[in-house]
Amino acid sequence: MQYKATSAEDYISQVPEERRPTLQKLRQVINDNLPEGFEEGIQYGMIGYYVPHSVYPDGYHCDPKTPLPFMSFASQKNSINLYHSGIYAKPELHDWWVNEYPKHSSRKLDMGKSCVRFKKIDDIPFELITELVQKMTCQEWIDLYEANIKKK
Repeated sequence: MQYKATSAEDYISQVPEERRPTLQKLRQVINDNLPEGFEEGIQYGMIGYYVPHSVYPDGYHCDPKTPLPFMSFASQKNSINLYHSGIYAKPELHDWWVNEYPKHSSRKLDMGKSCVRFKKIDDIPFELITELVQKMTCQEWIDLYEANIKKK
C-alpha cells in the first residue's frame, strides 16, 4: 500500500491503527542501532534509510538525484515488509540472516531478494533486526554498492 507521507511520523499516522505500535517499535529499533552516516526519510513511499548526498554525492545510479537507498520498511496489505539492500548485495549477510532467523521466530522465513515479509506482526524478531541493522556501516554499504555497480 502506498501512503502519501512526508515524514516517518506522517507515514505511521496513516497506517491502520493496530499496526502503529509495531511500526513505531521497528522504527525505534532501526534508529537506535543504525550506524552513523545514514539518514531517515521517505523513499519510494516507505520509511527509508539512505546515504545522503552530503556523504555520497553521486546518489543512486538509477536516479542520481535520489540519495543512495540502504533499507526501508512498509506496511503492506497483508504484511509489514523490511527491505535491506545489504542482504541482497552481500551473500554472507544473506546467509547469516537465513541461518539466524529460525532461532528468533517460530514462523517460516518469507523472503525475496532484499525483502522480508512479516505476516504476523506480533512475531517480528526485533532482536534479530537489531543485529542486522548493526552489521553494515555506511562506508561498507557505499563500498559494496560501488563494487557491484562497477561490475555492470
